[in-house]
Amino acid sequence: MNALLICSGGFDSVTLAYRLAAENALGALLTFDYGQRHRKEIDAARLAAERLEVPHLVMDIASIGSQLSGSALTDDIAVPHGHYSEANMKLTVVPNRNAIMLTIAFGVASARSFDSVALAVHGGDHFIYPDCRPDFIQLFGQMQAKALDGVAEVALFAPYVNADKTEIARDAARFTVPVADTWSCYEGGRIHCGRCGTCVERIEAMAQACVADPTPYQD
Repeated sequence: MNALLICSGGFDSVTLAYRLAAENALGALLTFDYGQRHRKEIDAARLAAERLEVPHLVMDIASIGSQLSGSALTDDIAVPHGHYSEANMKLTVVPNRNAIMLTIAFGVASARSFDSVALAVHGGDHFIYPDCRPDFIQLFGQMQAKALDGVAEVALFAPYVNADKTEIARDAARFTVPVADTWSCYEGGRIHCGRCGTCVERIEAMAQACVADPTPYQD
């Protein structure tokens, strides 16, 4: 496999990058700038690409992101704190984000002769993010096979889609991921806030995996 990995710079995608690199299956990282307030994740993705010695492609789709209003990730809306719940985490939904990114990624993969697009969606996201669910991943892969029929064969690789974040934390330890240099926090401050849903999920996953978390948190 020669994979183009959609890498935000977050804990999940950087862990998958190290896993693919260990398996000699990582071709390049593709990061999207969609106007997210937590732009520090882009720098984290760039650092991962440098350390893994693979190309880092940054796609500016901020003009698209500006039209996907109503999310705490892109608008001036307070980021919800505490555990993920349907009521508060709906504020972090960017409509069709993964579908848009995947569509672009498949085009890039076809043009640059990658044989697969990799994505680190996981089971903990299923109940709130519809474009992270197994049926979406399966159907999107089938749709792209039709879209590129006769042009290129590009598979969709999402190994964590039926797993939880604790399994990703175990992989982070297994593949010696520099966790402190990944960025998850939606607040986009100087260090991780420790309060937003993605920070809480990250802390709990590391604890449940019995893996030391070197990440500094504000709270």
